[in-house]
Amino acid sequence: MALRMWASSTANALKISCSSKPNVSLAFSLSRCFSTVLDGLKYANSHEWVKHEGPVATIGITDHAQDHLGEVVFVELPEPGGSVSQGKGFGAVESVKATSDVNSPISGEVVEVNSKLSATPGLINSSPYEDGWMIKVKPSSPSELESLMGPKEYTKFCEEEDASH
Repeated sequence: MALRMWASSTANALKISCSSKPNVSLAFSLSRCFSTVLDGLKYANSHEWVKHEGPVATIGITDHAQDHLGEVVFVELPEPGGSVSQGKGFGAVESVKATSDVNSPISGEVVEVNSKLSATPGLINSSPYEDGWMIKVKPSSPSELESLMGPKEYTKFCEEEDASH
């Protein structure tokens, strides 16, 4: 709490403003200045998000993850038709700081990949929940979604993780 108050007063002194992204169309978001967590999504403790709509689930990395990675310069994605397993790697994100594996929050068949990321990997930084999605999956076990965190739980998880570093 003290750190958040210090950051807020420092931002005010430097005349830095922080707001949630204006193009977010979901009804609710929790802004933490350095990252945004959206309602309507589920989150893995490895910092991937999943949005389940009908027979397809869209997966990407969270705003928190992209913020810690820095500028994304390359994205490795699987081929459509392949399968992913909950908690297992399906690709990688390379930034100016590091390369990180990306794990699937759910199991299923990859039905689509975001081909825009090969030419414009920075979409993960500028729009992690919209234009920066990574894969779309037909879930094989939709009940796996129940093991993931909601927005409030994920926000608390990130705060605790950041406080421990």
